[in-house]
Amino acid sequence: MYDMPAEIVVEADGPLRIITLNRPEALNAVNDALHTGLARLWPRLSEDHDARAAVLTGAGRAFSAGGDFGYLEELSRDPVLRAATIGHGRDLVLGMARCRIPVVAAVNGPAVGLGCSLIALSDVVFMAESAYLADPHVSIGLVAADGGPLTWPLHTSLLWAKEYALTGARIPASRALEMGLANHVVEDPLAEALACAKRIAGLPRQAVESTKRILNLQLERAVLATIDYAMTSEEVSFGTEDFRATIAKLAAARKS
Repeated sequence: MYDMPAEIVVEADGPLRIITLNRPEALNAVNDALHTGLARLWPRLSEDHDARAAVLTGAGRAFSAGGDFGYLEELSRDPVLRAATIGHGRDLVLGMARCRIPVVAAVNGPAVGLGCSLIALSDVVFMAESAYLADPHVSIGLVAADGGPLTWPLHTSLLWAKEYALTGARIPASRALEMGLANHVVEDPLAEALACAKRIAGLPRQAVESTKRILNLQLERAVLATIDYAMTSEEVSFGTEDFRATIAKLAAARKS
């Protein structure tokens, strides 16, 4: 559906739309096709009149392992791709914040980098006990323009947001629940997310969508206050020596 790349599968189940990040062999790491597809997805979902709620999950063992190494390497070298990616990142964040229908996340495994951002922008979050969140942008020399720092201060304390954004440390599911970054930790997040989305889809449409919009106006205002600075800073950070040194170190480790 929606003319998405193979890396994103969208299926209809009555009024539900089930969105699956679909690079299981790479733990759903984000490449250019997946990133571009996510930027296009949310307006198309909003335009789908028959859609009443969506479930977002990952194929295989992970929700998303973050940025694909090859993609990051390209971004360090190609300013044209970098500029396009920054623009797509802005579209993705604002598109998800403005999405008409509720999005329920089923976090089946690690949600890292952009995967972690997708969770922070979702409306209800179910996590597997073994899953975790992490935003390692800073630890590899990047500014987290579309990451936790944009939205975490609305979900949790500013101190916790700073600790995990600056260190990139993993946030286990139980800790994410305590911090307010997840709603529920469950054995089968996909089944629970589908059940929740079906309940929402059965409620009066205008009441659901307008209530979500009221709540997300707070989110959108916070994002708009910071996103331009964040995106400009991230674009700069892709060209820094720190980032290039990290990429070179990772490349050497892969070859050894």
